[in-house]
Amino acid sequence: MTEFMNQDFLLKSEAAKKLYHEHAEKMPIIDYHCHINPMEIYEDKRYKTVTEVWLGGDHYKWRAMRSCGVPEYYITGPASPAEKFQKWGETIPNLIGNPLYHWTHLELQRYFGITEPLTGENAMEIYEKGNEILAQPDMSVRGIIRKSGVKLICTTDDPVDDLKAHELLAADPAAPAVVLPAFRPDKAMRADKKTFPAYVAQLEQVVGYAINTVADMRKALNDRIAYFADRGCCVSDHALDYCFCVEADEVTLDDIFARAKSGKGITWEEQLAYHSALLLSVGQEYYKRDWVMQLHFGCLRDNSGKMFAKLGPDTGFDSMNDAANAVGLAKLLGALEQADALGKTILYSLNPADNGIIGTIMGGFQTDSKIPGKIQQGSAWWFNDHKSGMEEQMKSLMNLGAMGTFNGMLTDSRSFLSYTRHEYFRRILCNLFGQMVTDGEYPADWVRLGQMVENISYNNTLHYFGFDRFLK
Repeated sequence: MTEFMNQDFLLKSEAAKKLYHEHAEKMPIIDYHCHINPMEIYEDKRYKTVTEVWLGGDHYKWRAMRSCGVPEYYITGPASPAEKFQKWGETIPNLIGNPLYHWTHLELQRYFGITEPLTGENAMEIYEKGNEILAQPDMSVRGIIRKSGVKLICTTDDPVDDLKAHELLAADPAAPAVVLPAFRPDKAMRADKKTFPAYVAQLEQVVGYAINTVADMRKALNDRIAYFADRGCCVSDHALDYCFCVEADEVTLDDIFARAKSGKGITWEEQLAYHSALLLSVGQEYYKRDWVMQLHFGCLRDNSGKMFAKLGPDTGFDSMNDAANAVGLAKLLGALEQADALGKTILYSLNPADNGIIGTIMGGFQTDSKIPGKIQQGSAWWFNDHKSGMEEQMKSLMNLGAMGTFNGMLTDSRSFLSYTRHEYFRRILCNLFGQMVTDGEYPADWVRLGQMVENISYNNTLHYFGFDRFLK
């Protein structure tokens, strides 16, 4: 019987152990997509309790607790931090096979030195010990980043954000890592939302002029792209329910925009036309600036209307979407290509059924030989960043693409303790490669394999995004 989560956790062959311990383990981290607050880095936030750092805002854990019958009082309600942690401890043993079980214990081991499994019986003991460790000088946010070997972080930022925290961090010689903004203009593109008129008014205040037409909106977004670029941004991100590319003339688009801005309803088809026009516009601007464009699609959000009304978005009530993405994705990439503006693009789907679609469509647009893997399949995302989901994503990429050019892992997290997800990914990666060597499917070329592991873990991301200019 193998010891629980020991140094060779998930590494099932001698080849896998060699690749991990000699190569992957030593590589630093670039976390190019996450949802952490950059001001908490600048201010070097300290956490008072393990509950705050672990359960605050973590809808992955909230969802698991609900599945185990924990009342909302102990999840997002007014229960004390100790009571909430106790309920998390009682939940954990039920999560056999769930990545939360592995993530929780990796974080306990790496940051708190606790190797015993968390249960309801020892939850309070671990809670008290964890709180004592959090009070140590090196367990502030900056300390955690340094302890994790993180070199560069990209946050997620709205066009109206002033990026003050990024400016402060850029001017701080003691900053623990390079922290860059990422441009996320979803609110400007969702004209179907009730919040759209208020958002346009906010954007008008930021840019200093009226936005009355789609041309005005294009200009406003381009102006904010320039503002972000001046502060180091070279990455964008877009959330789509599913992939689409709907054409409409400028007169029609202006009519759609005018009705949406005034608070009048628009149809879903009109929303897709407006959204498509802006996606193509910003895509061309990204291309001019050599930015990376990330597309996250395949999510059906806020399924529980009751809980959305009570708690708002991002609280654990989203799911995979089964909408077809092949035609829309091909049309969108094709339209950018026709405009000579198809640059570095990363594609993520929440539905693993889209792995083959992404792999085959992106293969048809790898037309710029100067950029290896110009169109990328992103790492297994959200409901897929578990062991089997990562394996399936990587096997699909190996089957249909060029694994050696893969950009590897990101946290997509709101927690500063989530950097162990990079370790989790790297162990799974090395185990896959090690098994192929063991089975005679790839030669035991340790130099080449080791370099490939290091590239996927770090180097590919460094060069693909152009982060080398920040990490000299």
